[in-house]
Amino acid sequence: MKFVILTGMSGAGKSTALKMMEDIGFYCVDNLPIPLLEKFVELSNMQQNAELQKVAVGIDIRSGESLRELRSVLDHIRGEGGVYEILFLDAEDSVLVKRYKETRRNHPLAGGERVDRGIAEERKRLAFLKERADYIIDTSRLLTRELKAELDKIFVQNQDYKNLFITILSFGFKYGIPADSDLVFDVRFLPNPYYVEGLRAKTGNDREIQNYVLQFAEAHAFLKKLEDMVKFLIPNYITEGKNQLVISIGCTGGKHRSVTLANELYRILSGQKEYGLKIEHRDIAKDAQRGK
Repeated sequence: MKFVILTGMSGAGKSTALKMMEDIGFYCVDNLPIPLLEKFVELSNMQQNAELQKVAVGIDIRSGESLRELRSVLDHIRGEGGVYEILFLDAEDSVLVKRYKETRRNHPLAGGERVDRGIAEERKRLAFLKERADYIIDTSRLLTRELKAELDKIFVQNQDYKNLFITILSFGFKYGIPADSDLVFDVRFLPNPYYVEGLRAKTGNDREIQNYVLQFAEAHAFLKKLEDMVKFLIPNYITEGKNQLVISIGCTGGKHRSVTLANELYRILSGQKEYGLKIEHRDIAKDAQRGK
């Protein structure tokens, strides 16, 4: 039997993840009282029917004061030979605050205080679970379908999961550096196709722009050095326990050079099992929206 404890920060997507796990064949129970967890594991192990071969239990801050008992309960279950995995969903504080504001909900620990106070307290109370987690998914930049893909990778495809999710992000410096960037690279040293007749309206997703940018030896030298550095950093980030890595590549408007080179880096890093990978072009359509 596969027994998964689904936990994490309020607003990180636990309810959505639990529904997804139900869709892939898990018998799901949300907000199970902690004093019942050990007995539930025992009963689940005794059952022979197919429905209980995969079980997911949602446990989080809603457990209140009894959450303090969870550490010893988990130790006892494992001491008795029980097998379980912990999936922890997380998100950046700024993202959690934004989600709470959008839904107009109050954080369960905020009381009359600001939401960020409640988030800070929740992090303290759940720290021991994150330390024990077998899988940590940071949903800060994940779309619903991307979260589903990550869950499929872990629980359907049974792939080794290293907890690191990489976002390659193109952007325009004139619109500001993305606040959540971990690594920022400036490719404005390359000739700008914006000033070439017939290329201004196209983007780095178009073959004409790609051919223009990649005709320069400097572009290939940059990509080679970037590939070497990123491939050096990734295993070290995994060892350190980093969950999200945002690699931002910027040019003036975020439409031509940065998009081309972000696409190339995405191609270089694709196909690896050690991390999840996605690409975003933040500012690719902004000139068109402004009528430029």
